[in-house]
Amino acid sequence: FWPPVRARNRIAAELYQRRNPGIPWLTRDAINYLNDLLKSTDRCLEWGSGHSTAWVSRRVQSLQSIEHDPVWFERVRGELEYNGLDRGTVRLLSIEPVGQPTVSPYVRVIDEFGDGELNVCFVDGEHRAACALAVIPKLASGGLLVIDDAHGVLDHESPSPHSRQGRGPVDGDWARVAALVRSWRSVWTSDGYSDTAFWIKP
Repeated sequence: FWPPVRARNRIAAELYQRRNPGIPWLTRDAINYLNDLLKSTDRCLEWGSGHSTAWVSRRVQSLQSIEHDPVWFERVRGELEYNGLDRGTVRLLSIEPVGQPTVSPYVRVIDEFGDGELNVCFVDGEHRAACALAVIPKLASGGLLVIDDAHGVLDHESPSPHSRQGRGPVDGDWARVAALVRSWRSVWTSDGYSDTAFWIKP
């Protein structure tokens, strides 16, 4: 059983989502930051589609969203169409071979972008460490790296359950990510249930 404060945090986070349909499944503070940070000229990549896909699409120049689940893929395409947005924004790509994420079509989509070409990247799907490592060279100076559920993979003070606080990154790949972004400006947000973290490339 979770302590009462964690149970309250989870209920509060779920109520906020229900009362604000169509917003990304991120922390409330993260959504507020994105409202201010996203620009109409931004080129964006998103691993892991969802409510964020349509929400971000309306705020930027271009978004490529990558999904691996066929059922969820169709659901997001329907949501894009319902909102009058391009269904081609979301693409269905395989995560195979699971044991070699860096060679999967899901991760290798990054090869379609030049170094410094992306302004924003959301990492919230499969093979997250491989995606984060792959996208870092593709971000422009001032580019934004957004990692959802960061509390479960990176060491940072957090009230969320399953936090890595005081235990270091969850594995070697995430340790590499942490080392690469150590000198970047960052903002860490939490609702006590999950965390969304931002890093700004120098």
